[in-house]
Amino acid sequence: MVASSKKKSDINAFKKEELFANIMVPKHEIISEKEVKDLLKKLKIEKTNLLPHISKDDPVVVSIGAKVGDVLKIDRKNASTGESTYYRVVVA
Repeated sequence: MVASSKKKSDINAFKKEELFANIMVPKHEIISEKEVKDLLKKLKIEKTNLLPHISKDDPVVVSIGAKVGDVLKIDRKNASTGESTYYRVVVA
């Protein structure tokens, strides 16, 4: 007789709304080309690849439909500092 083994999966599926409802996930949004140009000018850099990176496989990146090269605006809330805005460029 052969013993069968059943393995439990550690994979969880979430709806987009459920992912963003999590208070640990800050708001992410893709910014327009004009906003990117204004941001680069403000930061005095010429290329988006000089921004911090975020993987194209990041669950939030996938859920909002961002593509490699898109720049994301991330609004983080913090009890002690209020709200902070960060920018990331999507990379492969």
